[in-house]
Formats: sequence, C-alpha cells, structure tokens
Amino acid sequence: MSTCTATVRAARRPDLAAVAGIYRHYVLHSLATFDETPRSSAEWEAKLDELTSRGLPFLVAEEAGRIVGFAYAGPWRPKPAYRHTVEDTVYLDPGATGRGIGGALLGRLMDACARAGVRRVIAVVADAGGEASVALHRRFGFTDAGRLSAVGYKHGRWIDTVLLERALADAPSD
Repeated sequence: MSTCTATVRAARRPDLAAVAGIYRHYVLHSLATFDETPRSSAEWEAKLDELTSRGLPFLVAEEAGRIVGFAYAGPWRPKPAYRHTVEDTVYLDPGATGRGIGGALLGRLMDACARAGVRRVIAVVADAGGEASVALHRRFGFTDAGRLSAVGYKHGRWIDTVLLERALADAPSD
C-alpha cells in the first residue's frame, strides 16, 4: 500500500455529485451495499444535512481536486437509547483503492466520532467474498461482533453480513 496523498475534510454540498457517483458504482455493480437504486442528489443533500444537524461526521477524501472517497457515521438504530452508537460507512472511487485512502478516511472518522461523543461504532460489512473492508476495520481496532446469515438478496444471490464493533471513550450519560 502506498502513502495516501488525499486530503480528508468535511463534506460540502458541491462534493455530493462526486459522492453520488462513487456510491452509484457500488449500488449498480457490487454487493457492498444492499441499496438497489442509486441515491439522488437531493437524498445525499438530506443525508449531509441530517448528519450535520446531529453533530455527526460526513467526510470526503480529495486528491488533485477530485473526490476519491467518502465516509460518514450515521445513527445505528432509530430508538433514543442507541443515540451514542453509530454505524460507519466508507466508500472509495474504484480507481482509488489500495493507496491508503480508506485508512485515512476511517481514521479521521473515528477521531470525529470520539469528538462527537460517540461511544461505540458498528460496521456492517457485506460478506461477498472480498476481505478488504473487514481487514480495514480490524486495523482500526474493530472486533468481531457477529454474523447475520443470508439477510440480503442482490444480483441473484443471498449475502451474509459481518458485524464488527469498536468502543470509543465513554460518552457522557444524559
């Protein structure tokens, strides 16, 4: 893996077209997401607004003026007692893999989650034959939390998900 040359920063509205393009690839051509329809620009804007209003991070990796990846932390579950637990999301432009960008994004995301008062981060990884996402999360201290068998059906096959978790500093009780 070579050294990451991308700059990781907070996402802004003009970045969302590139974010949508990256995600579109995975929706249409992979099992990495269980979405079957790409999100519209309006949906990405709503996602950015929602996360920002909750004080949660939405980051992009920019390299030579181009968005090459994104990461965000969203609510794990909608019930109030889960408010200090988030699920992380990390996607890279297919041409930007293997260069440390995923690690740069995940590292900054974990730091931002800790600053936001997050206590635990959950990763839900489709077990579709590639180990890159699981390996990335394990490098950042995530541990196995379980497996859900055949919970997704996409592109003509059933897919398991692997659950990983990482504890951050204790969040204040409120």
